[in-house]
Amino acid sequence: MKKQLLTAAATAGLLFISFSGTASAHESIYTVKSGDTLWKISQTTQISVTNLKTWNNLSSDSIYVDQKLSLLAPHSHDSTYTVQSGDTLWKISSRFGITVTQLKSINNLTSDTIYVGQVLKISSTSTSAPETTVSKAQLVINEANKYIGTPYLWGGNTPAGFDCSGYTSYVFAKVGITIPRTAATQWSGLKPVTTPNPGDLVFFETYAPGPSHVGIYLGNNKFIQAGSNGVAIADMTNTYWKPRYLGARTAY
Repeated sequence: MKKQLLTAAATAGLLFISFSGTASAHESIYTVKSGDTLWKISQTTQISVTNLKTWNNLSSDSIYVDQKLSLLAPHSHDSTYTVQSGDTLWKISSRFGITVTQLKSINNLTSDTIYVGQVLKISSTSTSAPETTVSKAQLVINEANKYIGTPYLWGGNTPAGFDCSGYTSYVFAKVGITIPRTAATQWSGLKPVTTPNPGDLVFFETYAPGPSHVGIYLGNNKFIQAGSNGVAIADMTNTYWKPRYLGARTAY
């Protein structure tokens, strides 16, 4: 009987420790699974839907599978983050509403290299311009994800059907950013960037020479685009897209 009580107590202790760590850890991130809703996640994590939306800059209740949601309020003072497998400086900075440059400066990093288990300091102090850029880019991504599954339509620029540039121009317009209508004019009219950041436009040469296809970069080599099968997320490193990639442009 004594052995059973000790076992039960130990098990309860382990459960308590596990729950406490999940609830309080600054690095808490939730990966959206099939069938999830913000309400379900709220019930699981004991975080209100309002806070989940605010902390992740969500403008609607729409979420998508594999989306990473921060379970920590951004701009928390004197907080830390423990690097997890698959993390990059951009992913971490996006979760906490700061820029990669600021994150590197806070932690005296001289390169973008980080390692699993590394503890990074997180600061809420940032200038207004980078915060605005991060916010706008996140709004673009949130808006873009609302239309996953929308059918392809040549010349389409509404949720009834999109072509590639009709989709990008519509999404940007919805968050108050005006960009040119076609892939070619978006390519020529926006600022070139060497490496895309999430929310930037990525261009490809497909059925015609030059920039004939465009999508919105999501990070981690993924982009969202209106292709022949409708609005969907694609991988820039696959055998179709990688050799056709031309470059990136930013509207921020």
